[in-house]
Amino acid sequence: MSDRSTFMKLREDEREVRKSLIINAAMKLFEEKSFHDIGMRDIAAEAGVSAASIYRYFPSRDDLFVEALIQDINSIEGLLEQRLTNDGTIEDLAVAVVDYLIDNEATFQMMCHFMIRGEVNTRALKKFNAVQRYFLKMFDEMVKRAGGAENIRFFSHAFFASLAGVVMTFRNYPGRNSEERRRYMHKLALLIMREGNSLDEDVFEKDLAEMRSKKNS
Repeated sequence: MSDRSTFMKLREDEREVRKSLIINAAMKLFEEKSFHDIGMRDIAAEAGVSAASIYRYFPSRDDLFVEALIQDINSIEGLLEQRLTNDGTIEDLAVAVVDYLIDNEATFQMMCHFMIRGEVNTRALKKFNAVQRYFLKMFDEMVKRAGGAENIRFFSHAFFASLAGVVMTFRNYPGRNSEERRRYMHKLALLIMREGNSLDEDVFEKDLAEMRSKKNS
């Protein structure tokens, strides 16, 4: 490898390290502050770079958000794979998705940002649509393995949209602590998967206890 090639590779490696540093700083801030209260200057300060230089890596906040989502996809896939080992069911998958969206506030807020806002720049929206397609394709595989419906794509769309709606509606539900809210969202997830066929509170408690026992074993 020539000296110039080596130099260019080092420059590219440095660029990727700097991008990861900025993304990690953004994710840290998203866990601490309201999503819409964080600007590029805040992220630059947390990452230890100048506000001007951050735009060399990410032309806009939306570009930064979608890159963070791309980086996070692997952890989502790994978590769902783990939950589906040992003959995991569609109910196990539903509870795993709810847990992931609760425990990863930054990721959930970024997903909602792109799904709800209409004025996202075209470049970032194109990347997000690619992420979303990959995400739903991953769900297709998980649903198929867990014994889901025949029309896999239609089912996985309804599956994810319903669970995201549960978390969006009840993640800050008043009058309950965080663990009570989580348990309530688990019950709603099971109800959705069973299409309302079992409304017995004791049945849900029993099934959730069995899931927790299997997860911890």
